[in-house]
Amino acid sequence: MRRTVVIDAPSNLGLRPPVEGAVPGCYKLAGALREQRLVQRLGAHEGGVVVPPRYDRGSWKEGDGVFNAEAIAAYTVRLADRIEHHVRAGDFPLVLGGDCSIQLGASLALRRVGRYGLALLDGHSDFRHPGNSDGVGAAAGEELAIATGRGQRDLTDLEGLRPYVRDEDVRVIGVRDDEEDRAELAELKIPTVTVGEIRQWGAEDLALAYLATLETPATDGFWVHLDADVLDPSVMPAVDSPDPGGLTTGELLALLHPLVRSPRCAGFNLTVYDPDLDPGGTGAALLADLLQAAFT
Repeated sequence: MRRTVVIDAPSNLGLRPPVEGAVPGCYKLAGALREQRLVQRLGAHEGGVVVPPRYDRGSWKEGDGVFNAEAIAAYTVRLADRIEHHVRAGDFPLVLGGDCSIQLGASLALRRVGRYGLALLDGHSDFRHPGNSDGVGAAAGEELAIATGRGQRDLTDLEGLRPYVRDEDVRVIGVRDDEEDRAELAELKIPTVTVGEIRQWGAEDLALAYLATLETPATDGFWVHLDADVLDPSVMPAVDSPDPGGLTTGELLALLHPLVRSPRCAGFNLTVYDPDLDPGGTGAALLADLLQAAFT
C-alpha cells in the first residue's frame, strides 16, 4: 500500500482577477478541504505546503503573453520538486490547489521521472495557445497546451524537458458538449469525451475503457487532474467558469474511482474550487465527501 501524502499548492497565479483589485480565491481551496478533515478522513500523511509567489500582474496587458509567467515558472519547478520526491519514494501525492496551472508542477515532476500520461477531468480542455487564439494570458485556461509543448518557451520548456506530456498520452474527460477546441484535439489524436457522451456510454464503463488505454506498457503511469468546474453549477457553482451542462456528483465519482484506485495512477490534484464564492462551505463538504468516496 502506498502512502497518500497531501500537499497544498495554493497558487492562484493562472487565473484572471474576479473583479478589478481582487485576486482569485481558489488559493483557499486547500484550507477549506482541510477544514473538512480531509487528511484525517483519507488516513493520509502530511506533505506540507508549497507556498506560491504573490499574485501581481503588474503592468501586464492583453497581448503580452501569459501573465505571472515568471512566477508560474518558478512555482512549477518548486512544486515539481516536492511531487517528484514523493513519487520516487513510492508515495501517492494528493495535491490540493490552487488553479489549474498547478498541473504543470505534476507534469514536470513526472517528466523528470519517465513517461507518464494525464487524465484531465475538466469542464474545459484548457487548450488555448497562440496557434488557436489571440487571447492567451491566463495559464489556468492553457495548462494542457503548455504541458504538451504549445506556448511561450519560458513555460513550455522548463529544464529543456518540452513537452512534459505527449499528445498521445493525454485523455480529456468531461468537457461540455460545445467544447470549442475539440476538433483540434481530434486532429492531434488527443481523445476527448463530452458530458453527453459519458451519459450515452455510461460513466463507469467509459472510465474503465479509458483506464485500459492509460495503463499501456508504453508509459510508466499517469496523473489525474480534477477541475471542480467539471461538475454542473447546480451542485458546484463556486468556480470561476460555472458553465451549465456539467456532470453530476455521481457521474464524477463513477469516473474518478477506477482512475485513482489504479496502481498505475501516480498522483492526483484538485483545482479551481473558490471558497470566496461559497460562504456556506457546501462545495468544500461536497468535494471532501467525493474524494473520500473515491479514495477509500
